Amino acid sequence: MRAVLLAGSRVDDPHVTGRLREELGRYLDSGGRVACVGQDLLDVDTVAPANREGAADLARSLAALGHTRFAVLAGPPGLLTAADRCAGFTGALAELGLPEPLVLHGPFDRDGGYEAAARTGEATCVFAVNDVMAVGALASYRDRGVRVPQDVSVAGFDDITTLRDHVPALTTVRLPLADMGARALAMALDLGEEAGWSG
Repeated sequence: MRAVLLAGSRVDDPHVTGRLREELGRYLDSGGRVACVGQDLLDVDTVAPANREGAADLARSLAALGHTRFAVLAGPPGLLTAADRCAGFTGALAELGLPEPLVLHGPFDRDGGYEAAARTGEATCVFAVNDVMAVGALASYRDRGVRVPQDVSVAGFDDITTLRDHVPALTTVRLPLADMGARALAMALDLGEEAGWSG
């Protein structure tokens, strides 16, 4: 095969990352091409999502609405996408001089969001590090009679398609996923100049 595309988060495990880097190195040495959408850890061409920056911008926007008591449904601590988003969000709150948010770790899925939402305490605004967790949180609040957004506001990250039908609408961060994939493919096929993109 001419090229390999990798898309997704890496885990915070130097051994796993090192083994993957070695395998990809052998493939590159044999003439293959590799590009990645995710963290820049594999010594290959990479399109790195703006996870920290997007979460920081979201935190600033939510704080501008008057929120001061936050909780973060942070996903698993070893998943770098989740960790980057949590760090960006909490870092921006610290820069604004706001209290440290309650950070709740759990699975990176709907049930993880559902379970964590039961532990958000007095937070008036909850940030789930992905939209699937946010949807779980919304279901948890609904089942417990907590009104959104009257009692608590909920925000997510990714802007998944199914949110178009969700009421109330979810505040979320959109990544240009199609463009990111196209850029990674152009890198893997060495089409950067033809596509009008550079590294």
